[in-house]
Amino acid sequence: MLRRQADTSGGGGSGLGKILSGYSIEVMPRTAAKVERFADLLPRGTRVYIAHIEGTPIADMVTTARRLRDEGYAAMPHVPARIIKDTATLEDWVRQYRDEAGVEEALLLAGGPREPHGDLHSAMQLLETGLFDKYGFRRLHVAGHPEGNRDIDPDGSSRQADEALLWKQSFSERTDADMAIVTQFFFDAKPVIRWSERLHALGITLPIHVGVAGPTKLQTLIKFAIACGVGPSLKVLQKRAMDLTKLMTPYEPFDVLGELAAYREAHPNSMIEQVHIFPLGGITASAKWANTQSNAVAEAGVA
Repeated sequence: MLRRQADTSGGGGSGLGKILSGYSIEVMPRTAAKVERFADLLPRGTRVYIAHIEGTPIADMVTTARRLRDEGYAAMPHVPARIIKDTATLEDWVRQYRDEAGVEEALLLAGGPREPHGDLHSAMQLLETGLFDKYGFRRLHVAGHPEGNRDIDPDGSSRQADEALLWKQSFSERTDADMAIVTQFFFDAKPVIRWSERLHALGITLPIHVGVAGPTKLQTLIKFAIACGVGPSLKVLQKRAMDLTKLMTPYEPFDVLGELAAYREAHPNSMIEQVHIFPLGGITASAKWANTQSNAVAEAGVA
């Protein structure tokens, strides 16, 4: 059932469909194994990130990547620096992804553990190894934190996070890597818009893929948001939770996407390029929701 579509489409009724067009989504190997056919859920060619949770065997990651590629999808595995023992292990992983699964792209992250398993602890170090170029990876994404990240900047500033993105911008300019920034999910578009404008003023021009949470129960979403360190926009959810009528209905990202769509319509040169969906309520629910919005807006345009 479509809800509130007309007042959140952002610019002539087409903004929501445009910003969802070409969305990416993510899975874990154990959730991918439950999907009988990805073609039943996702448009062919969709970029599917593969989350590498600490403890997941690399064989499971490679198998999932190979399956996605075989079924016609762009597989983008996470490569979290802090769970990798050493450069030799990293090279083994990169080689397996390329040679055994045909993977050509990856999301490079510091990763969740506070204490690195070895010498690697940042996406910059992963890039500096040169291994992704050696094995022919053509697209590399990195993380962005519109609402800050206390692990990177304990003082609550954005100084170190900004410096890291400036370094990655420079890396993209001195290499032929096709790069983009993908963000943590959030619930208020305004801080993200201000962040994108501030990055541009600093000289960072990498495209931004904005992370949003797919449809899920509000209680589940709040739990994930707290665990993932979502910043000030968490207040949007907490305010919603105080309304008992809204507490009983699933969260859907109409408001945040509507505002982003309207902004992008008004600022066509914005760095905000597309949407990445975190399927916290399950990949089936998120994919069906995104496809429904895209298809409904497209059909309305034809009519």
